[in-house]
Amino acid sequence: MSRTLVIGFGNLYRRDDGAGFFVVNALRERLGRPPLGEEDDGFDDLGHAVDTLLLHQLVPDLAETVAQYDLVIFVDAHVEPIAGPLHEEELEVCPREALVPHQMHPCTVLALAHDLYGARARGVLLSLRGHDFDFGMGLSSQTAALVPRAVERVLALSGALRGPATG
Repeated sequence: MSRTLVIGFGNLYRRDDGAGFFVVNALRERLGRPPLGEEDDGFDDLGHAVDTLLLHQLVPDLAETVAQYDLVIFVDAHVEPIAGPLHEEELEVCPREALVPHQMHPCTVLALAHDLYGARARGVLLSLRGHDFDFGMGLSSQTAALVPRAVERVLALSGALRGPATG
């Protein structure tokens, strides 16, 4: 069975920077699972064909978990220079010289999983254009409108059923 891990990351308290939180919870709803709360990370609910995590930032310790999956989809927000409101990027393992622990990029997590555990997970970065990064909770209307499209894309990438599924 192919396993997918969806990691929403960003600062929930900086409006659109929390886009990953909203995408992950909308995905969980589609999969028939309860939402994760502000303080939940999802580690206690792993073990499904499609698993979800919510993190404030990416950390080196994540490599061990990532190594257990065939596909890892990182969901975040982006700002203007990236083309399109919903951007998808196939990730490669970062070169060794790019491994800077205090600036964890998704490719860095993939590189650590590869180097430490021999993992060959496919990585995809799915980012939603953010418009408001001020302090506060909730997404701007423009970014919120992208959440359903992002969930559909995650479902398509993972091959998951389009309705509620059991894990």
